[in-house]
Amino acid sequence: MRTNAEYQSDVLIIGSGAAGLSLALKLADHAKVTVLSKSGLTEGSTLYAQGGIAAVFDEADSVEGHVADTLVAGAGLCDEDTVSFTASSAAASLNWLIDKGAPFDQVADDNGEQQYHLTKEGGHSHRRILHAADATGKVVQTTLIDNVSQHPNITLMERFNAVDLISTKQLNQATNRIVGAYVWNREAEKVEVIKARFVILATGGASKVYQYTSNPDVSSGDGIAMAWRAGCRVANMEFNQFHPTCLFHPDAKNFLLTEALRGEGAYLRHADGTRFMPSFDERAELAPRDIVARAIDFEMKRLGSDCVYLDISHKPAEFIISHFPTIYERCLKLGIDITTDPIPAVPAAHYTCGGVMTDLTGQTDMRGLYAIGEVAYTGLHGANRLASNSLLECIVFAHAAADDVLSKLHKTRKDYRIPAWDESKVTNSDEEVIIQHNWHELRLFMWDYVGIVRTTKRLERALRRVNLLQQEIDEYYSNFRVSNNLLELRNLVTVADLIIRSALERKESRGLHYTLDYPEQFDEPEPTILQPKV
Repeated sequence: MRTNAEYQSDVLIIGSGAAGLSLALKLADHAKVTVLSKSGLTEGSTLYAQGGIAAVFDEADSVEGHVADTLVAGAGLCDEDTVSFTASSAAASLNWLIDKGAPFDQVADDNGEQQYHLTKEGGHSHRRILHAADATGKVVQTTLIDNVSQHPNITLMERFNAVDLISTKQLNQATNRIVGAYVWNREAEKVEVIKARFVILATGGASKVYQYTSNPDVSSGDGIAMAWRAGCRVANMEFNQFHPTCLFHPDAKNFLLTEALRGEGAYLRHADGTRFMPSFDERAELAPRDIVARAIDFEMKRLGSDCVYLDISHKPAEFIISHFPTIYERCLKLGIDITTDPIPAVPAAHYTCGGVMTDLTGQTDMRGLYAIGEVAYTGLHGANRLASNSLLECIVFAHAAADDVLSKLHKTRKDYRIPAWDESKVTNSDEEVIIQHNWHELRLFMWDYVGIVRTTKRLERALRRVNLLQQEIDEYYSNFRVSNNLLELRNLVTVADLIIRSALERKESRGLHYTLDYPEQFDEPEPTILQPKV
């Protein structure tokens, strides 16, 4: 059976979080934009971001200070030009978001005038985090949705999976640029074509490759895998950030305990109430995430504990409830009163610091293809991401990509005939259990062998297993019709392979990559860059 549905757009944006929707809004006055959302518009990592967005809004703070903190957190692997560009663009990008209606928290100053309430998080030397209580991502996402849903030039396509990018090389053209994508319509259960003059990947990260993650189910590395298959380089895939504190409770899936808790004075304790972070780092609970996560991992393994405890109960109850209403209500439903009780917490995979290589406009190695947000590697995060730089990166690079796309839009008008998806040689699967088994095996060995603390032996063991899984999944993909689980598993196994290979290449411990076999650091570190064979 061959499908016939085909859509045409000036710009196709794959992903509907802060990066994708910001870009859509920046482009829509000048171009026809299609936004592809794998699930509903609200179901992405942006919605669940609690802490806030970093930007210099305090006269006592400085862009140079923001740059310096980012470079320190990045452990010697940040690109300084990218860091300076991002920090310098932060205030303007945030003011754009505020103009769109984002209601960040404000307080009265000494003169009774309202100013933005700025909080402080781990790794920051100054209060520079704009936030909306402890649900900043939700406010940002809903604000952007309100705006894009009203724009006549934006078409929103929910419950569509991107399958693969389409290049002119595949169409036997002399040039090689991206001209669209095959997408799976989850409602109609068929693959369709979206043709576009420019395609932007805004698909987020790949933390679902791990058994325990703070991310929603959609974070399956789709954009990274598709770009790799299309011929784009990826970089620094070994640097997977594990958030130190996710709620440890059998009835709480993926619930994050924001960095801002520690920023406002929460302590990490053992079950007996003793603190342990001061013995690991002079910054104690405000050390960068990689240090805090490793400390928790070490203490849990040393004591055989299931979790540690995050305790802010020494602060006034009114302060806690007003600053962290979402966490307070969620925990209370589980029988934990955070105004009086410590919160059980464990680390979980949280953020992908590497990704598809781009320049400062979001342009990838492939003409016509951009990547922005967590899917991209710009050099901003280095070996570890500074807290609250993630949403900032989404907005800043959405604006940069929009400017570049608009400068080229009138020069790119050629139309290409794209063949429909051919399903004539595949059948419906009668062995869905294979997908479920491989899914579980992949996420488990990634957690056990490629987690917070690594060894060469563990990584080699993981590489052997991922190679076998790739063969099985490729064979399965060739013989059966696509489904959501199959598409995600295919992408996750690709990303897992990239993570493992990158980790094996780095013969040092730096930032989020910590290996017992190479505990020292190089004097002059370089990014880990992988080149596809296409």
